[in-house]
Formats: sequence, C-alpha cells, structure tokens
Amino acid sequence: MNVIGNGTRDGNGTRDRNGPDRLPRPARTARRPGKGTLSERRHRERAPLRIRLRRNWGRRLRRLFYAFLTLLATLCAAAVVAYHLTSIPKPHPKTVTQSTVFLDSDGAYLGRRGPVDRQDIPLSAVPRHVQDAVIAAENRSFRTDSGISPRAIARATLATLTGGDPQGGSTITQQYVKNALLSPERSLSRKAREALIAIKLDRTRTKDEILEGYLDTVYFGRGAAGIQSAARNYFGVDAKNLTVAQGAALASILNIPSYYEKAGSDPKVTAKLENRWEWVLDAMAASGSITVKQRAAARFPAFRFYPPGETEGQRQYLIDVAAKEAADRLGITEDGLASGGYSVTTTFDLALQDSATQLVQKHPGGKGVRVHTAIVGMVPGDGAVRLLYGGSDYARQSFNDAVSGAVEAGTALEAFSEVGHADEPLSKLLKTAAPTPLNLASAYAAVAADGRYATPYTVARITREGRTVYQARTDVRQVLDEKEALMAGVRSGAGPTPVAAGSAEAKGFAVAGAGGGITRRTVWATGYDRRLTLTVALFADRAGSRKGTAVPAQLPNEPSPTDFAQRVAAGTWEAATKGGSKSAAETDAAD
Repeated sequence: MNVIGNGTRDGNGTRDRNGPDRLPRPARTARRPGKGTLSERRHRERAPLRIRLRRNWGRRLRRLFYAFLTLLATLCAAAVVAYHLTSIPKPHPKTVTQSTVFLDSDGAYLGRRGPVDRQDIPLSAVPRHVQDAVIAAENRSFRTDSGISPRAIARATLATLTGGDPQGGSTITQQYVKNALLSPERSLSRKAREALIAIKLDRTRTKDEILEGYLDTVYFGRGAAGIQSAARNYFGVDAKNLTVAQGAALASILNIPSYYEKAGSDPKVTAKLENRWEWVLDAMAASGSITVKQRAAARFPAFRFYPPGETEGQRQYLIDVAAKEAADRLGITEDGLASGGYSVTTTFDLALQDSATQLVQKHPGGKGVRVHTAIVGMVPGDGAVRLLYGGSDYARQSFNDAVSGAVEAGTALEAFSEVGHADEPLSKLLKTAAPTPLNLASAYAAVAADGRYATPYTVARITREGRTVYQARTDVRQVLDEKEALMAGVRSGAGPTPVAAGSAEAKGFAVAGAGGGITRRTVWATGYDRRLTLTVALFADRAGSRKGTAVPAQLPNEPSPTDFAQRVAAGTWEAATKGGSKSAAETDAAD
C-alpha cells in the first residue's frame, strides 16, 4: 500500500527524494583541502612577473626580430623604389649663371660684370695640388666613398629632430647636390632626397666630373662662387696659377667663407685661418699629396685687401667702355654679356692706369669748383687704348671725362689748320667745336703714324670656356699724306724732340687751352712718338642752381692748370716709357 505524506513511496516502499515530503539538505560549509573557486585557484597558480617575463622573453624577442626584419625590408624596398624614381635635377639657373670678367692687356684682373661672380673652368685648369687641398679640407674619402656619409646623415637627422644646430660634415658630392641642384630649405625630406641624388650622381658620374661641378659652384666668400673667381678675388690670379700655399688657403676658407673673407685685413680672422691652413697642409703631406719638402717650404700667402678701396671703383670707367664695345662686337646686349661667362682681355695697361691715377689725385682743386682731369694714351697706327682715365671715383661720378668730356677746340686743333685735305674720319673730327679727349688723342696719333688714322679700340680678345669668340682687327686708313702729317707735327710741337727722345725732361708737349689768363676754361697737353700718343685735358664745373646739376666753371689758377697738365703728362709719359709699359715694349719690338 502506498502511503501519501510528506513524501511518496514507490511500489517498493522507497521514498521519492523529489517528493513533497523530502527534507532540504543542509548547505555545505566545509571545503576540501586544496580546493576553491576557479579565480582563486588561478590567482594562487600565477607565477611572479619576473618569472613570467623570463618564460615569454624568447617568444617576444622572436616577434621583435620579425617585426624589425619586416620594417627593414620595407625601408629597403622603399629606398630602392625611391632611388629608381629619383632623377638628377638640372642645376638652378642661379648656379649656372656666370659673370663676365675683364682683364688688362697683361692678364691682370680689372673687374667683372654680372649678377654672380662666377666663371666655369674645366678641372684640367685647376692644379692637382689645389684639388687635393680641397679634398683634404672637406672630404678626405671623396675618391673612394659612395657619395654620402651615413654618420653625417645620422648626425644631421638627429639635429633636425631635436631642434639642434644644423650639422655639417656632408661629402663633396652632397655639398654639390645641395649647392647646385636643390633648394636651400632644411628638412628631413630634402636631406633624404639629397642623399639619394648624391648616390645616383656618384654612380652615374666620374669623381672628376663631380669635383669639377663642385669647384665651379661652391661659395668662397667675397662674393666669389667657384675656384676661378675665388683665385682672382683673393690673390688676383687665375686658378691655374695658384700655388700650393694659395690653394690650401682657399680650401681652408670653405669651412666658414663669410668669416674668412676678411683674411688679410682683419688680424684675428687671418690668425684663425692660418691655423686651419696649417691643418690642411699637414693632411696633404700625410696623404702624400705634397712632399715633405713642399710642406716645409709653404708660407702663408698674402691676400688682396678686402673690402676693395676707391682705386677699385676707378676701374669701373674702363669696364664701362670695354663692356659696351665687347657687346657691340658680339652683337648682344650688355646684360647678355654680363651673364654670359665671357673673359674680355682689354687693351688697357693697369700699371700705367694706376700711375696716372696717383699723379692726378695730387691736384687740390678749388673752392666750390670741381676740376675734371681726363687722360688718354693710345698706340699710333694701331688704335689700342692703353690708358683711359675718366675720373677720380666712379662711385661719385659715373660720367667718363675721357670719352664723353668736351675739350673746347680753341688751339687744340690749330696744328691741323693748314692741312689741305684730310679724309674721314679725321676731316669730321677737325670740324668739331668740342672734341672729346679720346678724339683729340686719335687725331694726334694719326700724325705720329705718318698720316695713318687708327680707330681707337679697347677690346683685344674675348673668350668663352677657353674658346676665342672675338679677336680684334685694327681698322687703319690713310687720312693725311706723309708731308702734311709731318708739317702738322712740326706746327704742334708735340712730337719727339731731337735730343734724348722719349725722356720726360726733353719730351716736347703741346700745351694750350681755351680762354686766356685767369679765364681759362679748358687746358690740354699732348705729346707723342711712334710708341705712344698721350693727351691730358683739364676742365672744371660747379654746382648749378638746380639740385643735381652742374655748370661749366673757370679753372682755378692755383696750382697753374697749364703747369699741372704738363706735369701729369710728363709723369705719365715717364711711367709708360721707362716703367716697363707693355705698350712701349711691344711697339719697340714691332719697329
């Protein structure tokens, strides 16, 4: 029988545990030893951090290594792609622009015209010891490196990232890329491009080609870009004539050109440069670029004074005249000439020019009156102008008194008054009421050359990149017969004297002027022989009523203008004929 109560029994009398009369089982309070919740067990089982790091170090190191390899492979691939996509740019227009330089008849440097003082020359025109000096000073591994310096690049990158001072130490190849091919901005992207171009340049150009480009564009201070302009600015010579000492000095300047450009005029700068010069020479001797004997014989060179004085400005009169003539001969504008990289050899004798300048500057002038002196010296029968003094200072007066000043005819052309017939261009000149000093000299040069008139010229030769593009040809024509030329000479009294011909004491000069006594407005003196015709002219002006204007004035009586003109003529003649003037020597050889 089944009994129904708090529980149920099955047919066997067993109580159903799930029945309604089943009593609840009490909760367990005791835990088995070593047992607990899952989180508690995990907490108890976790090893210390040091041990866990040690256990995972190998796995982490492998992951870092794989990541590094991946990054390195990515960077290498990017570099390869960038290298192939990078092209070597053309040089900036500013870096290929060249100036035109002017030289005297003996090759001495007169000056330049152009926006940049730079002239390209082939590497063959740069002595090997100058090349080696630059390499010793700037990049001693140049001949063997790949065009870049990884250490210098890393140093520059770190400085850029940290905001430090710009870092140098680039190779010569990198400097050439930076100076000539890229913009001057400072950034990591430009530095990276510089390195890529430098590598590509090193692989596609020879070391000599890279060095030539570098030497033609690197800045040396004093406004000079390139080794040729630097040689002329610092030493007054062409690059091909630089000595070992001079070449090492220029190489030393490359370190801080804006500072070292005052070498020779600033004692502190000069002393610092001399120390660096010694360092460069020592490096050259150590590498075998120069011998021990050459190192011992080297002496610190003398520099041209900087900045230039007033005598430099006086030469601009010569350059003005020669530049206009050179542009006409080439059929180009003066601007085209200035930026064309030409070398213009003039007919001027710079030593004679400087001698005349010193003689003229002894004139005291007058109160409120400015005395103008013009001097012209030319070769009779040839037309080459050796001397052309147009003013004391181009900065104060750009007007050239020698080619544009007017000499009141007066008695200046009286020697030609009885000439029966004169051909052009002398006949036209004789009718001029106020000839220029240059025209007056050319007329008397015709008398000295037995009636042959030579057109005056100032440009003897023009070259470009070593190639002659213009060579002067004299334009001579017979304008007087020899008898009339002889008579004109006798009437002038300006020809060679029968005793001690050519000496300053015995030389006869025709001295006259316009106006008489204390009213003289113009004074001139002329003398000649077969070697040289020389004319000195004086006139004066004073400030006009309107600002910036001038009006003619009487020459001051003290010192006597006629005595002064003759003294300048005699002193200049002595410098030309006794002082080794090229005009005299050449003409003697020709005769």
